[in-house]
Amino acid sequence: MKFFIDTANLEQIREAQDLGILDGVTTNPSLMAKEGISGYDNVMAHYRAICEIVDGDVSAEVIATDFEGMVKEGENLAVLHPQIVVKVPITKEGIKAIKYFSNKGIRTNCTLIFSSGQALLAAKAGATYVSPFIGRLDDISTDGIGLIADIRLIFDNYGYETQILAASVRHTMHIIQCAQVGADVMTGPLSAILGLLKHPLTDSGLAQFLADHAKVNE
Repeated sequence: MKFFIDTANLEQIREAQDLGILDGVTTNPSLMAKEGISGYDNVMAHYRAICEIVDGDVSAEVIATDFEGMVKEGENLAVLHPQIVVKVPITKEGIKAIKYFSNKGIRTNCTLIFSSGQALLAAKAGATYVSPFIGRLDDISTDGIGLIADIRLIFDNYGYETQILAASVRHTMHIIQCAQVGADVMTGPLSAILGLLKHPLTDSGLAQFLADHAKVNE
């Protein structure tokens, strides 16, 4: 399973990259705003800065909601850097745009997926990734991990090459569950990824090893 980090914070991206396990980055307008990035030129420059840090795909989201606007923004994003994947919402206009981009060889990430039917439409349109938002589903007492499993079954049934990118990952257990049901990619905060390192027996075992080493070297 690929590990993406969901942020526009360059320091967090560098830290994840330095771990040696980072496969890509996802961003959105809210994450850009959180970092104080505003204005077209600044946003474009920030995307380029992210691409210079990571080796993998970087999802950059269109703001337009109409087909023509999505196409214009998406084409501008795609020429920024070879690692850019154009992020498009799952709407009627979005599906049309994804099909257009697919025909042009521009890779896409269909975002705001909350049902297997939406994922199926995106895959048929040629999306490179679909992004089911599991955390937001959990927030309304709906099974986000179950949706990942349903999409995995459908894609496997028909041989779709679209990758399932589990988004809105909130914590470490989400990552484990995504891996168990066959998500191709997860994207979440650095804290959730670092949480995979933690186990009390590891901490106590290391402490014991160090204590024993100190005794024999007194």
